[in-house]
Amino acid sequence: MNALTSAVNNMPNSQKELTLTLPHQLKAQFPLSHKLAQQIAEQRQTIEDILDGTDPRLMVIVGPCSIHDPIAVLEYAQKLQQLQNQVADQIFLVMRAYIEKPRTTIGWKGFLYDPDLDGSAHIQLGLEKSRDLYLKLIALGLPIASEILNPMVTAYFDDLLAWGAIGARTSESQIHREISSHMPYSLGFKNGTDGSIQIALDAIKSATHAHQFIGMGQSGLPCILESTGNRKAHLILRGANEGSNYQAAEIEKIKAKNPAELPALVIDCSHGNSDKKPLLQIDVLRTIVAERTQTQVRGVMLESHLVDGQQKISTNMHYGQSVTDGCLGWSKTAQLLLETADTLRLGTVKRRA
Repeated sequence: MNALTSAVNNMPNSQKELTLTLPHQLKAQFPLSHKLAQQIAEQRQTIEDILDGTDPRLMVIVGPCSIHDPIAVLEYAQKLQQLQNQVADQIFLVMRAYIEKPRTTIGWKGFLYDPDLDGSAHIQLGLEKSRDLYLKLIALGLPIASEILNPMVTAYFDDLLAWGAIGARTSESQIHREISSHMPYSLGFKNGTDGSIQIALDAIKSATHAHQFIGMGQSGLPCILESTGNRKAHLILRGANEGSNYQAAEIEKIKAKNPAELPALVIDCSHGNSDKKPLLQIDVLRTIVAERTQTQVRGVMLESHLVDGQQKISTNMHYGQSVTDGCLGWSKTAQLLLETADTLRLGTVKRRA
């Protein structure tokens, strides 16, 4: 036993360290094929085209609030891919594949941190299972999205995501702004939980610029990372603790307070915009689509799973139901997105006429 190992073993429980697989090692263990890498590159470009308006389709980031059961997630993904074929002329579907969950105080932190859902915190297993699941989702043809929560995690999955979000609690964080400037995919910043838009606008300004900062490289060692800026950092309106901000009238108020041109706009149909009531996402999306010619909204976010609602983590859980925020079930989701595509087609016909 060398001196370093002895020192680690003799640490108090609160200070013990367990070494994780390095990013380049995990990527070698679960490699991304050249074919799928090309697919992801094309999907990232499509998202950029939607955000800058050259592709007129509506981006819909849809899927479970968080992943907890890979089998159910794969079933959901298969249904989503089939639906994409039916709405592809009007909607570009991106699957929510969230493996990290921010907590206001304490609670289950996500599949990456506790894949066994029992507090055992097998993070190494969570890394492996998460990357393996991501590759299976991508192989179905789907672009995937996640929230960027722990900056040290980004190096493990930066080659797989097509889109990312910075949450309301972290939009004000300098390191999240810096790491966003370094990511090779489009990232949205949510307004603050108190409704503050300026937090997100400041974050976007920061993320679009180049930075030099301390981070973790593919070797797993601390290093100086140099970014060139994220050219498609954009704004996500997610409502606030005291109300919604998805309506055209609310967006006009935001524009009036910010005379400079707003970045591309994505609206989260959940959280403050639906008062955390999953079924209200239906009405939120319908309003967004009806007002889209005024607002120029480029994308929306929906929380959806196989089964309506939510449940607590237990030893006897319902298959395909969220263990975090409540979600729309699949049948309601499919019906809503088919309806949305029809509404968008009708609007396209009217504009041409």
